[in-house]
Amino acid sequence: MDSLEIMKYVDHTLLKAVSTWEEIRVLCDEAIAYQTASVCIPPNYVKRIHDTYGDKINICTVIGFPLGYSAKESKVTECRQALKDGANEIDMVINITDVKNKDYKSVENEIRTIKEIAGEHILKVIVETCYLTEEEKIEMCHAVTNAGADYIKTSTGFGTGGATMEDVMLFKKYIGQNVRIKASGGIRTLKDMEAFIDAGCSRLGTSSAVKLINNA
Repeated sequence: MDSLEIMKYVDHTLLKAVSTWEEIRVLCDEAIAYQTASVCIPPNYVKRIHDTYGDKINICTVIGFPLGYSAKESKVTECRQALKDGANEIDMVINITDVKNKDYKSVENEIRTIKEIAGEHILKVIVETCYLTEEEKIEMCHAVTNAGADYIKTSTGFGTGGATMEDVMLFKKYIGQNVRIKASGGIRTLKDMEAFIDAGCSRLGTSSAVKLINNA
């Protein structure tokens, strides 16, 4: 696959706590130059990016990030503010404590609530696979599907592990036909990127894509 074709799958990402506006600006300029699917950035930069770049860039941001255990009402507020500021896509972290308590219905209801607010905007649901058992991953496939979300996403990139091919294959088996897959976390080679795309991922979350393309 051509390198620039790969970039169309990439959510060009910078979510470090110490991210500066200069770093965010470079990220956005790279996203425009390489025609990435979006930039995935901290919520506090959404409005500034929108005001600076307008429709030149597709803005994705995160809510309930990175641990997911904030109250549903907090995530609702975050989502509404992000959309008001100009975000087009929302990546939300599930409440992993609910998963561990086997309260899968609460997870599903939270996702459904956020999707109702997002409306036609894309909602990706981060299930943080590194913390889940196989049973819990399967339950999250059902929850994401039943709640009407657009994507299931493997990882925040801040947990103990990132995307694996095994988890992508499990997702493909258990998600509904309208749910797509985003692999994120630990994707550090062009070979990995192409492999995840070939496996059926519609998006890749990585901060390394442009560097990898330039090195290649």
